[in-house]
Amino acid sequence: MFVACSTLCFGKHPLDEALRTIGDLRFSKIDLAIHENGHHLKPSQVAEDVHKVAQHLKTACPLGLAAFHVSIHAEQQEEHDRQLRAVCKLARISTVPIICVSAPPATQELAQAVERLGDQVKIADSEGVILTIETKIGTLAETPEVAIELCRKIPGLGLTLDPSDYLVGPARGQPFDDVFPYVKHVRLRDTGATPNEFQVRVGQGQVDHGRIINQLERQRYDRLLTVDIHDQPENSFPMEPEVRKLKYLLESLV
Repeated sequence: MFVACSTLCFGKHPLDEALRTIGDLRFSKIDLAIHENGHHLKPSQVAEDVHKVAQHLKTACPLGLAAFHVSIHAEQQEEHDRQLRAVCKLARISTVPIICVSAPPATQELAQAVERLGDQVKIADSEGVILTIETKIGTLAETPEVAIELCRKIPGLGLTLDPSDYLVGPARGQPFDDVFPYVKHVRLRDTGATPNEFQVRVGQGQVDHGRIINQLERQRYDRLLTVDIHDQPENSFPMEPEVRKLKYLLESLV
């Protein structure tokens, strides 16, 4: 397993500055957020000129790009798929093996979601990239049962496990051991006991990082563990010490 850092840890800073900070913290791998509503790279920018973006990332990011966290906001499905195809092409050019997108909303019919996600898996597969959905509150993957069902129904689809969503979301109090065979990527922070404690200081929450890593080892998981502490105005702590602390904790466990 390898410990990476999400650019969302320094989301209030320009991308180049965030990348430098991650390098200063001695990470060797980066989980790059490509969010239309973010301050860093946007899917629409990637779609404008994939090769130009790839060249900029090669120059700005001497560290290894290891995953893309993608959030596309396009009203038309055709435009959404155009941007997704461009991001997948960027992943191939940048030798990034995996991208993560949100599952459809929790209110969507399962059959419709299976068809839609199946199309997206085909787009990713055409570029040799693994597509995963994050176990995010408010989406169909917010409970382990439905997340597993989606993976079973859609060949090639994987999960990006974010245990925080299961600990304080609708699956609160339920075990989620059954998802581990489908996990292709993991994002971590520490989380309290209530929904308004989604993100707390490392060591003050209930995320059992050691147990999660043990479960992953049983599945012979050999991919990323991403430090994913979001850089938000309401944070009551400075980012760099917390990111460093979680990095050291995860490195001590693998």
